[in-house]
Amino acid sequence: MTYPRGVATPSGPLTSLRVVELAGIGPAPFAAMLLADMGAEVIRVDRTDTVPEQRFVDQPHPDVLLRGRRSIAVDLKSANGRDTVMALVEKSDILIEGFRPGVTERLGIGPQECLTRNPRLVYGRMTGWGQSGPMADYAGHDINYIALSGTLHAIRRVGQPPVPPMNLVGDFGGGGLMLAFGIVSAALEARLSGQGQIVDAAMIDGASVLATAVHGLRNRGMWSAPPGENLLDTGAPFYEVYECADGKYVAVGAIEPQFYAELVRLTRFDDAPSLAERMNRDGWPDAKQRWAALFRTRTRDEWAALAAESNACLAPVLDWDEAARHPHLRERGTYTEHAGVMQPAPAPRLSRTPGAIQRPAPHAGDHTDEILSELGLDPAAVADLRSSRAVR
Repeated sequence: MTYPRGVATPSGPLTSLRVVELAGIGPAPFAAMLLADMGAEVIRVDRTDTVPEQRFVDQPHPDVLLRGRRSIAVDLKSANGRDTVMALVEKSDILIEGFRPGVTERLGIGPQECLTRNPRLVYGRMTGWGQSGPMADYAGHDINYIALSGTLHAIRRVGQPPVPPMNLVGDFGGGGLMLAFGIVSAALEARLSGQGQIVDAAMIDGASVLATAVHGLRNRGMWSAPPGENLLDTGAPFYEVYECADGKYVAVGAIEPQFYAELVRLTRFDDAPSLAERMNRDGWPDAKQRWAALFRTRTRDEWAALAAESNACLAPVLDWDEAARHPHLRERGTYTEHAGVMQPAPAPRLSRTPGAIQRPAPHAGDHTDEILSELGLDPAAVADLRSSRAVR
């Protein structure tokens, strides 16, 4: 099978932006993917030691997080490699890096060097603790950042330890998504001022911002119970996940009174707390047991079918494969197959300049010669870079 190497005309609102991404893992590549999905030209600078000795050119890299880019493999520790990256920087709008503070400075491609070379550059930096502060130089992972931000403390059932929500809150929501937002904001300002700047995106900051609404509830006295006993943390019986007769689950989110009334009507649950009683926190534990007993009387799909065309706010808990096949997600194209691989489609949707998966994920170094040629290097210069192992 021959997979598409790219698109004839990039699609999306960011087609005027060119991005240099210094290869990393997790949140920084996610930010680069979001920009690429919206049409930005993203060149990923991979390490030369990650170039496979043998690769199947008709098969894309399996990591769909790397989609939408071209790849050049560069030895950042060599003078020629550094010069190659700086040549890319000179012709780009954005640089993304996800190293610990000070690493790119030591490599000679830090913000000062890059902004001197290209004063309009937006220099996006992704770290866990941030570029400053007493913990800036230490290692960490998503679970550590959301713990220190206070966010992890609230994600638990009553009487149970906190449950890490995979690495979605720190790495991707508070990290990569915030970095992409900061980069686009700075790029828009650079178009007006002609001046670039540094975007210091820290996962601990982003994880804190994601919990702003909960802080608002706390300030209003509406989130005062211990973790697991509040409205949205599985304390309320009408905002909970329940096991069904087949061992699968449904998720109930009938918060508003009219939706709760619809849930009670559809389930025909005579023993459900009344509208007047439903907000009585003292009765929540007992009500939850009664709801749990009801949901165990039917299978997940039976409950889902019962509430499918209603405002009862009941949904089946689907696995990854089931989600991609669900009729609503199929019709919207929430999951899409590209280059033979099923994956989440670009989001959000734009009416006039929609984004798209621009090309499959590259293998490290797939486009080295192509990119060097675009920089104006002749075949002899490219050969010299290869022989010095500055590029692969």
